[in-house]
Amino acid sequence: MPFTVSWHTLLDELDEHPEGTTFTTPLTHHRFRITDVQEPRVIITFEDRDETRPLQRDQFETLYRRIQDAPDGFDLDRLPPDAEPYPAVLSVHPRFEIDEDAGTISETEGPTASQLHGVDQGSADEDRTEPEGLDVYADALLLVDALERHDVTAPSNLDTDALVDIYTLLSDVQRDADEVRQEVADVLLDRLHHDRPVSGQYGSVQRTTRRNRTLRDDGEVLKRLEDVGIDRERVMSVDRSKVDEALEVTTLSESDVYEIEEREYVRKAAVDEDVKESRLQGLKDRLPASEDDDAEQLQRDIEDLEQRIDDLTSFRTGAEMQG
Repeated sequence: MPFTVSWHTLLDELDEHPEGTTFTTPLTHHRFRITDVQEPRVIITFEDRDETRPLQRDQFETLYRRIQDAPDGFDLDRLPPDAEPYPAVLSVHPRFEIDEDAGTISETEGPTASQLHGVDQGSADEDRTEPEGLDVYADALLLVDALERHDVTAPSNLDTDALVDIYTLLSDVQRDADEVRQEVADVLLDRLHHDRPVSGQYGSVQRTTRRNRTLRDDGEVLKRLEDVGIDRERVMSVDRSKVDEALEVTTLSESDVYEIEEREYVRKAAVDEDVKESRLQGLKDRLPASEDDDAEQLQRDIEDLEQRIDDLTSFRTGAEMQG
């Protein structure tokens, strides 16, 4: 098919899009909107920075040719960094599709099931439901309730039982969030095909490599070092486990061989799940039972919390990933 035909089809599709539709670039996921569609170019404006750019027809044609020359799909990693908006816009065409997992854009034999890549038209009309089997949601809701009832900016003014409850909930939320965070990170790792940061609404993530070293067998290490003239005495060190074994059969004390520094800390000893469940249910029951300002405020707080939890657990492309 001549590019001229595909180009006018693309322009027709763009003209039919609702005004304000948000697109994202397929690699770094920068958000942008199309502000004008012209015969020789498409004008876009990035949301995360004050920048307006024209996307030229001849550059779309270059990408079109490269896609046709790649039967298995054109590798998006081959794009220059400033060319990412081109495949995002081209994927609006019914015969071009981005495979985010593979990191490619390809031409299809017929119209794709979903013409749009990275288009956010909002989901305000969708009914919100409590996520099933997500402990962090319930614990975070209880934590928000506790933080609203107690001023943790001045913890020394709080009763001990209030401090215990807040510490317990903080610990539970941290544990639950770490579990979800690792699951999200595992999925993200398969979707990051390059070293450039990938942006979401609240931050960005980047594929990186952590290098861990483990010594080979002692005999092999010592032999290899001796082969190059390194005496084994230069690399031998005290084995802590063997020192501990020696302490058990001698009259030496720990302080004879260790520098000891004790530091006290608080550790969560137990959690009353029944009380947590009862309090959580009470929070939910209060909402439909009251129409006063406090109930409306709590409803808004819960909706805000649901949004944050949804952002954490449904990464389309990015969330903060800590090492």
